[in-house]
Amino acid sequence: MRAAVRRILDLQAAGIWRDLACELPHARGLVVDVGCGSQPYRALLGPEARYLGIDTVDAKENFGYEIPDTVYFDGETWPIEDESADVVLCAETLEHVLKPAHLLAEAHRCLRPDGRLLLTVPFAARWHFIPNDYWRFTPSSLYHLLSEAGFAEIAVYARGNAVTVACYKLMAVFLPFLVPAHGGLRARMLQLLALLAAPLVLVLALVGRATLTGKGGNDCLGYTVTALRH
Repeated sequence: MRAAVRRILDLQAAGIWRDLACELPHARGLVVDVGCGSQPYRALLGPEARYLGIDTVDAKENFGYEIPDTVYFDGETWPIEDESADVVLCAETLEHVLKPAHLLAEAHRCLRPDGRLLLTVPFAARWHFIPNDYWRFTPSSLYHLLSEAGFAEIAVYARGNAVTVACYKLMAVFLPFLVPAHGGLRARMLQLLALLAAPLVLVLALVGRATLTGKGGNDCLGYTVTALRH
């Protein structure tokens, strides 16, 4: 329920969920969710999929995630056998990896022939999980990295357009005041003032979500990528 409410106001989360909801219900076999965090997309899988969430041992220290049903590993090699995965999911993780080419090489190693990579990355997004946020990728860089890693049939889709980004940025101005991270008299007073802008925030959220259904633009929230391992 909390995640569903968040997707109303968080256009990044809404766009990613929308794209993955079109892909993951059709997945079959072993689905490896690398950098799985709190495993938000596990519920999208159908009965013919087997889920395995993996993350680094420093996920709790760097990102605040510690989920019991997760395989945590140290080093750069995933605890997955060669050519054993049918789908590798990598959602909003690549920007947090210092060596993105190595992560894609690992995905290629773990996938079966004709296995599918499903990848999402942010573009118009704030610097987050500081300092462990290193990159913003363009379609050109994604095609290059995936081709170098040995992937084929690469498709890159933009999530949203300039209107989506404008709504997202304007909402980002008001939301910290509407939901303050800290208490205190000043924060409460600013929250009361920000409540006057709540109708505007709701309108921006509705307009932004509507633009996610259209064709993406060069200025967008992020990219969703699919590719095959041949």
